[in-house]
Amino acid sequence: MASTFRIPKAPITGLYGRFLTAYARRTYGQVPDGVHVYFHHKPLLKAVLSFEGKVAKWRELDPHLKSYAQMASAAVIGCSWCLDFGYFLAHGEGLDESKVREVPRWRESDLFTPLEREVLAYAEAMSTTPLTVTDEMTASLVAQLGAAAVVELTQMVAIENMRSRFNAAAGLQSQGYSDVCELPLAVPSTVMRTGGQQA
Repeated sequence: MASTFRIPKAPITGLYGRFLTAYARRTYGQVPDGVHVYFHHKPLLKAVLSFEGKVAKWRELDPHLKSYAQMASAAVIGCSWCLDFGYFLAHGEGLDESKVREVPRWRESDLFTPLEREVLAYAEAMSTTPLTVTDEMTASLVAQLGAAAVVELTQMVAIENMRSRFNAAAGLQSQGYSDVCELPLAVPSTVMRTGGQQA
């Protein structure tokens, strides 16, 4: 399904636009739809890209757990663009695609370790409204991963909430990034969403 662009699609122009387009095509094969939305507000776009560049340098949390957590959050919020792009990034990072594709339905899958399942549950609990994170859930993760890694995990899920909610609100849909992968994404599990509705 193509993006609906609730916020009109802005033309990407000028020297900065040419640089951004060239970088996106070289790195991702195409320009992400979100760039057309953010280009209405170039100072904001530059701030987001700068922030994301710093986020990419964080190293306290295992990168596999980080990918799973972000995709689980996107699945709860219902951002097909984020799931599509997340699968593409996981493919590039060499993650097990048969496992990555199961993230949206991890409860029904037997591929994940007990720790991975705890991380996925935590990401979902942070992404519902209201939040359903518990003291026990957090304490278990701190005991296994350490406080610094759990801080990073929590921040990464919060950032994915920001991304997914922005993209979903803007009407962005899957762009076909995951087509480079061998396996299609699984259909998301039934999870609680805002207002108690089932996904």
